[in-house]
Amino acid sequence: MTCTNCRDRIERKLLASDGVRAARVSFEKNEAAVEYDEDRITISDMIASIRKIGYDASRKETGAGAHASGRLLIICAILVSYALLQHFGVLNKLVPARLADSGMSYAMLFAVGVLTSVHCIAMCGGINLSLCLPPVQSGEGTSFRRSTFFHSLQYNAGRVISYTTIGLILGGIGMFLTGAGSVAVPSFFQGILKILAGVFMVIAGINILGIFPWFRNIRISLPVSLTSRIYGKKKTAGRAFRIGLLNGLMPCGPLQSMQIIALGSGDPIAGAMSMFAFSLGTVPLMLGLGSVFSMIGKKYANAVVRLGAGLVVVLGLAMFTQGMSLTGAGSFMMHMESAPLEEQQNMAVLSEQGDMQYVKSTLDYGSYPAITVYSGIPVTWTIDAAEEVINGCNYQMILNEYGITHAFTPGENVIEFTPGAAGRVPYTCWMGMINGQIDIIDP
Repeated sequence: MTCTNCRDRIERKLLASDGVRAARVSFEKNEAAVEYDEDRITISDMIASIRKIGYDASRKETGAGAHASGRLLIICAILVSYALLQHFGVLNKLVPARLADSGMSYAMLFAVGVLTSVHCIAMCGGINLSLCLPPVQSGEGTSFRRSTFFHSLQYNAGRVISYTTIGLILGGIGMFLTGAGSVAVPSFFQGILKILAGVFMVIAGINILGIFPWFRNIRISLPVSLTSRIYGKKKTAGRAFRIGLLNGLMPCGPLQSMQIIALGSGDPIAGAMSMFAFSLGTVPLMLGLGSVFSMIGKKYANAVVRLGAGLVVVLGLAMFTQGMSLTGAGSFMMHMESAPLEEQQNMAVLSEQGDMQYVKSTLDYGSYPAITVYSGIPVTWTIDAAEEVINGCNYQMILNEYGITHAFTPGENVIEFTPGAAGRVPYTCWMGMINGQIDIIDP
């Protein structure tokens, strides 16, 4: 099982089986406790019925050891993928830039939608769509296929509208929380939201991979009575469009991450657009390309699901680290012993009186310069920024340690501050994607 919807589906299947008196499925423990009549149904029968809806089951064996080596391999693969994608700048292009900016990276939101829909198609077997398919009577051949596609289109249209509307509402709430009419959500608040969204994405991906079962306890779930009521209304809705609308209310880990992004937009339009991009990403597979999984078989379909889950974890890690940079919480990684003086670059030069120091550096397209200054002496830092180098990511730097936010303009940019005690001080772009450092040494 990869989500609470999987749990509910298996539980309903067991309870509908002849001879089952009671069934309780635990998503957290990955097991089911069933009370049944041995004369009417066997454990093998129950396992077979679970397999028919796309899952697997077996009698629980006490004392079964964890597959530690397999878990370690998955974790290593995720970390290596993250390091490589981060090194080549791929993650900075995918992960949303500023949660409060209408120009956020919709490509990443679309990508997350595609990856999470892989999980839904392969694991849930299209149960939601099956509720709204037309009954098979005399409609065969081309006419039936057209009818099926039309109902699928209606269902997905309902989901997209539902997700977008939720984004609109959450963006409005974010605007209210941060103050209507404000220019942008403060960078610290953006960082907090990025950390939360990243954590939700990492947990969602890990739960799909199943490498840490206890992670399943960390989630925001709707009351069981509410989800059961929504499912009941879906069964009696009668039209694919209405079922799609209700589907947008069901809980989902990656969906909750996207909802945090919509909240952090602080703008109803940006919030709606973020959820719209995410929902569009879920459409291709849900619209009919999910039949590919039937052709490649369950074995390879599960491999695709695990790959998608791993990429969701990688994107979550990227969002988390960006949030750490924006809040300044990641500074502990930078506060390490400075390199020897002869290895320092962009070294500050003291004035004749020794009461001022000057340092010069050049702005690069995808990186910020590292400089070295002396503690306790006021600094005049001149950064030369060519017009063609300034872009939407690096144009504004945030130096939280000294309360400085600077927007670069073509030519020489002057930043002044007085360094504190010896150590290393990080600074970042307004997105949390590009980082630089200031090494502080004693005079």
